[in-house]
Amino acid sequence: MMMHTTLAQLRTLKLEGLACALEEQLALPGMTAMSFEERLALLVDREIHMRNDRKLLRLLTQAKLKYAQATIEDIATRPARGVDRAAVMSLALGDWVTAGHSVLITGPTGAGKSWLGCALAQYACRRGYSALYQRVPRLQEELRIRHASGTFGKWLLQVAKTDVLILDDWGMGTIDSTTRSDLLELIDDRAGHKATILTSQLPIDHWHAWIGDATIADAILDRILQRHHRFTLTGDSLRQSAPKTATKSTDVTL
Repeated sequence: MMMHTTLAQLRTLKLEGLACALEEQLALPGMTAMSFEERLALLVDREIHMRNDRKLLRLLTQAKLKYAQATIEDIATRPARGVDRAAVMSLALGDWVTAGHSVLITGPTGAGKSWLGCALAQYACRRGYSALYQRVPRLQEELRIRHASGTFGKWLLQVAKTDVLILDDWGMGTIDSTTRSDLLELIDDRAGHKATILTSQLPIDHWHAWIGDATIADAILDRILQRHHRFTLTGDSLRQSAPKTATKSTDVTL
């Protein structure tokens, strides 16, 4: 009866990992041979792992990654792909997130740019950082809605606190003057202390012309290019070469 009460109290305190581990210990006779300190260490270890798993699930859910299943471990260097596995791993394992670096991924359609960006963001989530995925063409309409509803300022503050922001399909389509100004605010809030990943079919040399306004373009690119890493992907579209029965996850594996 006392143990039932203890288990109930642990769950009331939201110590589910510790409660589950204690139930397992009670069901294993061999556990009695272990010391109190050893059993306590196992209980605490289970609680920590369960909390980390819950945190990772929450971070991935909030990130809304286009390819949530993308992982850096799945990156396979292929001939003529332009992917240096050592460079990707060095970046992923480094301090680019805390240092607020930009990651610029360019290449033709279907080359795996979005997948690589999501893989880097997914690994950042596994390290405990927050992330958010945004497609720039769709973001333009979302920004109009936020301005009209009066929620733009609040949203901008939330994004400014996000450790890793993915701006996918940068340079696709046209942008208006309001969006240019909003992108400058977005980039300026993050420059130097929050990481940003940009993927684009448009070569970096053409970004200035795409932005349109010379003054705003200079300001945006100055902040993006201040401290950055580049990946230029090449080759034919992976979507075209994938088998018809392939799933979404295999379509874009590098």
